Amino acid sequence: MKRVTAIVRPEKMEPLKDALFAANVSGMTISQVHGCGAQHGWTEYVRGNEVLLNMVPKVKFEIVVEDGAVDDLVAVIVGAARTGEVGDGKIFVAPVEDVIRIRTGERGGQAV
Repeated sequence: MKRVTAIVRPEKMEPLKDALFAANVSGMTISQVHGCGAQHGWTEYVRGNEVLLNMVPKVKFEIVVEDGAVDDLVAVIVGAARTGEVGDGKIFVAPVEDVIRIRTGERGGQAV
């Protein structure tokens, strides 16, 4: 199993969520996060003082899938979240050793 973590623009949350549901992705965790990458933030003026805002708001999707479904899932995420501009986000894929469903004690793929 793999955990696919996608960090995307906040305005892409609903389109990506809809695309994932359409692709029959049954479970996901969505968090609002802040970070900085290639954008390095922007400058604003607050009460006449220049302030660097380098923590950009993003949305993080975390999804655990079987190994064979990773490429299809990544394609869905890229298709729904890409704008072609700096700041579209990143996708991270990491192995998951085990999953345990607390309610039933099921393990592995059955627990996902």
